[in-house]
Amino acid sequence: MKKAFIFLLISSFFSLIFAHNGILIGKIVDEASHLPIEFAYVTINENMSSLSGVEGKFIFANLEKGEYTLSISIVGYEKKQVKATVNEHETTELTISLKPKNVELSEVVILGDKKQNIHTISKVDIALRPVNSAQELLRIAPGLFIAQHAGGGKAEQIFLRGFDCDHGTDIALSVDGLPVNMVSHAHGQGYADLHFVIPEIVEKIAVNKGSYDAAEGNFATAGAIAFQTQNYLSKNKVSVEAGMYNHFRLFSAVNLLGQKARENQQNWYVASEYLFRRGFFQNPDNLNRINFFTKYQGLIDEKNILTASFSHFNSFWNASGQIPENEVANGNLNYLGSIDNSEGGRTSRTNANLQLVSTLSNHQYIKNQVFFSQYNFDLFSNFTFFLHDKVNGDEIRQKENRKIYGYKGAFHQKNTWRNMKFETEIGANIRLDDIQNSELSRVKRRNIFLSPISLGDIQELNAAIYFNENIQFSPKFGANIGARLDAFVFNYNNKLDSNGYQVQQVKKTTPSPKLNFYYNVNKNCVLFVNSGVGFHSNDTRVVVAQNGLQILPKSFGVDIGTELKPMPNLFIHTALWALRLQQEFVYVGDEAVVEPSGETQRTGIDFSIRWQIKRWLSIDGDANFAHPRALNPAAETAIFIPLAPIFTSIGGIKANISENLSANLRYRYLGNRPANEDNSLTAKGYFIIDANLNYTRKQFEMSFLVENIANRKWKEAQFETESQLQNASLPLTQIHFTAGTPFSAKVRLNYNF
Repeated sequence: MKKAFIFLLISSFFSLIFAHNGILIGKIVDEASHLPIEFAYVTINENMSSLSGVEGKFIFANLEKGEYTLSISIVGYEKKQVKATVNEHETTELTISLKPKNVELSEVVILGDKKQNIHTISKVDIALRPVNSAQELLRIAPGLFIAQHAGGGKAEQIFLRGFDCDHGTDIALSVDGLPVNMVSHAHGQGYADLHFVIPEIVEKIAVNKGSYDAAEGNFATAGAIAFQTQNYLSKNKVSVEAGMYNHFRLFSAVNLLGQKARENQQNWYVASEYLFRRGFFQNPDNLNRINFFTKYQGLIDEKNILTASFSHFNSFWNASGQIPENEVANGNLNYLGSIDNSEGGRTSRTNANLQLVSTLSNHQYIKNQVFFSQYNFDLFSNFTFFLHDKVNGDEIRQKENRKIYGYKGAFHQKNTWRNMKFETEIGANIRLDDIQNSELSRVKRRNIFLSPISLGDIQELNAAIYFNENIQFSPKFGANIGARLDAFVFNYNNKLDSNGYQVQQVKKTTPSPKLNFYYNVNKNCVLFVNSGVGFHSNDTRVVVAQNGLQILPKSFGVDIGTELKPMPNLFIHTALWALRLQQEFVYVGDEAVVEPSGETQRTGIDFSIRWQIKRWLSIDGDANFAHPRALNPAAETAIFIPLAPIFTSIGGIKANISENLSANLRYRYLGNRPANEDNSLTAKGYFIIDANLNYTRKQFEMSFLVENIANRKWKEAQFETESQLQNASLPLTQIHFTAGTPFSAKVRLNYNF
């Protein structure tokens, strides 16, 4: 495997020979910002097509002498046609500017290029699905559900493709290429807190289900989601939001450079957010969150684009925690009550992110990115009440201070040979997590230290190289061949070790091959087969304790499906998929360990529809079925995977009632699912309906937002837990839950200038 990988890596550096009469090279830019546009679809006389790259460029080679008509289209921009003259053995270059417009489904073009399709549909979904908070950004991903069970301050629990991903164990999240997931986190492996993202400045959301992209590494088993913030602001914005349960939010985003700088392709803006929410629980959340973000993107010279961003996030809150079901049923506890009202926490994250895209000769470009994060986390929880300590209770503290240093580099090249097109990507990543004083302690009411359970310093290094080769054999048939090699170094200094300072170290490498095919039946239908091997890493503390066993368990996945447009305004996606995981991990919070739970297998069906019935009326929906099972369980009945979703569905209808008035009605449904391995306990599902009403003028917008219109009682998070109340004689194992949001309304006022 390694020899084949090295061979592909070396061979990709050699340029393929162009066989041509003439070459046409174009660059597509945004009319307002003059910055390049990626994934624009360009056709010549409806016979030949090309996609613009990250630098906005496209190429047609081997053109005969003559005049050609180019048609350029991309969702969110007006279509455009331009003429170009090509001469023999000459290169013709031109720049084309596109004007932004409202997103319309009729503009969606179905291609074999997976990244283009993901980019296109994400634009449609952002237009159809209102995003009112940072956590709702995740709901853009088809089939993804979230649960919040700690007062709004902790990272959401994520469910996707039959996985209870906990807080990110089996889904990789990134923002502008900056990784969100935290390895060897004090609260759980892969912990991914997205609250440092301000939702209004997110422009694109790329959703990759499965582990089929060689550019994605750790945690990308169920999938990977990449968020991209806006490179520039079309308008300055100020927003004020207020609602029930003492909800208040203030948002602003302002350009720091004027129109003249923008014309010179220089853009710089700053955005900020403040949020306070008392909350609907009897023990108030008192959630406070502040966000600051600034981003610059500009053309240094004709061949170099620099992007630099800086952000800071700080949050503190209280939490009601999970409460036992029987205490609510027998009337001893309110549905919105709590047992231990001292739960909650504080967290902060500061990010610096720098990216340079350099265009080379011969249709090549290089991406270089460096990033840094300073992260602090301090969480107080009580899952079992008085099970272990009958006097002081079982409250625990999880705390860490972390620095993340990282680099990502990628070389891209496009070539043609005869009638085939080749797009090569070769990349290298390195990431170092330096974690000081990763702590788990027993405490009482936050401020009384009782005893340590775990304390130590962690250093985890992940270096990787990867290769992606996209080959278009003909206008109808293409393939992607990819491979990735990851190397890890785990270091742990256990500060509770009686032998004194002694660093434990384990090293491990793992290859991840990928193979994907597509076939364009016609311009409205694509068939695809995706396959690949992925992995997720284990916690460093567990790795050194197990002396290298099951450090990087693999996932083996395949998708078979189609994307089609049976009508100009109707898009449908269907896929049959299967995934086998060598080892499932279950985090045990009060013991600071990640326990292996054996090999698992999941099969399922994904279905998505986007339909613009009229210019003013659109509907969308996702239905996702999964069949998760444990393989070779310890007991014959223990075949179920706790909390793994079986059936989920989300959808809605959007109506532009008039030029200024629009309405959006949305639902989300999560079916019942097993809460434990033998399915003797059930985590109850829910059906929730939300609504938005928006009135818009040129500079002013007012929105009325309602969550849970029917005021249903529902359980957002549920767990099987053994616990004991202070005055109880015996412990009980039962469902513990956190209540979901009751009827909630808020008003938002936006002003653009």
